[in-house]
Amino acid sequence: MSTTRTTAGTLRRAGLVTALAAAGVLTAAGAASAHVTVHPDSYAKGATDGVLTFRVPNEEDSASTTKVQVFLPTDHPVLGTLVTPRDGWTAKVTTSKLKKPVKTDDGTITEAVSEITWTGGKIGPGQYQDFDVAFGQLPDDVGQLTFKTLQTYSDGKVVRWIEEPQGGEEPENPAPVLKLTAGGGEGTAAPSGDAKPAAASSTASSSDDSTARGLGIAGLVVGVLGLAAAVFAVVRTRSARS
Repeated sequence: MSTTRTTAGTLRRAGLVTALAAAGVLTAAGAASAHVTVHPDSYAKGATDGVLTFRVPNEEDSASTTKVQVFLPTDHPVLGTLVTPRDGWTAKVTTSKLKKPVKTDDGTITEAVSEITWTGGKIGPGQYQDFDVAFGQLPDDVGQLTFKTLQTYSDGKVVRWIEEPQGGEEPENPAPVLKLTAGGGEGTAAPSGDAKPAAASSTASSSDDSTARGLGIAGLVVGVLGLAAAVFAVVRTRSARS
């Protein structure tokens, strides 16, 4: 077998390994950011006057998202909830009576928002939409808030983002979770330093996005290492034959 043919075979094998490794990493990056999430992913307990952004990506290739329902917890309610208008979408806000009223400096709160439903708009394949919700105060007696979400597509399919992690593993359809950390104060952990509720849909930050970017970079590193290995194999083959 000639040196040229051996070199070509070595390059093909190295290229195949590199492509498969990079494809696996990039596929994982896409999966990491495909579900409905809330941004930022953490706030201080009892934080006031902030904004929560619910990011809804479209996962279907041939259908559009036409309805989004976000359910807010009432056992640890989010007080003073206001919905930011979103072009093309109509928001319906549902309030519920609290089993346990909440005492505040402004009086006792007996009702709170329990559901927000957006309809009338469309999220096409390969697109996402951010829905902004301003709040007056977050609870200070719990470690996290779970916002179960239903996503309805134009073909009638409904994806239920309602599952909570069990045993440290992420479920198939995880619900958006907001972690509440120790500390507090007005405006603590406000997203992007912007006090306006109407944040642009492309500005919300996310740990999932960071993970996806990290995985993408890892894929590029794998590719570079694969090419370097191929070059090394070629040089070693030629040296051996010399």
